[in-house]
Amino acid sequence: MELKQGGMTVSEYAAKFEDLYRFAPHYNTMEAEEDKCVKFENGLRSDIKQLIGFSEIRNFPMLVNKSRICDKDSKAKTNYYKATNEKRGRDMSRGKPYDKRGKKPDEGGSS
Repeated sequence: MELKQGGMTVSEYAAKFEDLYRFAPHYNTMEAEEDKCVKFENGLRSDIKQLIGFSEIRNFPMLVNKSRICDKDSKAKTNYYKATNEKRGRDMSRGKPYDKRGKKPDEGGSS
């Protein structure tokens, strides 16, 4: 069984990860830091793992910090696009400036 981030923030995931790692003393040595980082990274959400993975950070506090930054940026980007789409949706529902024949309503229909 493995711990996965799922819907948790990186901070929540890191806290739970550290809490569970207390029960695995063989990972709590300096030699096992790389293994600990790999294990943590594997449990991250795929969007964060994709951004962090290429860096191959093997210092646990640094990995957690960089993951938090990616999580924060990802949420900010999601909120931005959500707000943009909501605004765009409201603009689209105002109606069309042209009548069915393709003429502006203020031009009149007869020539």
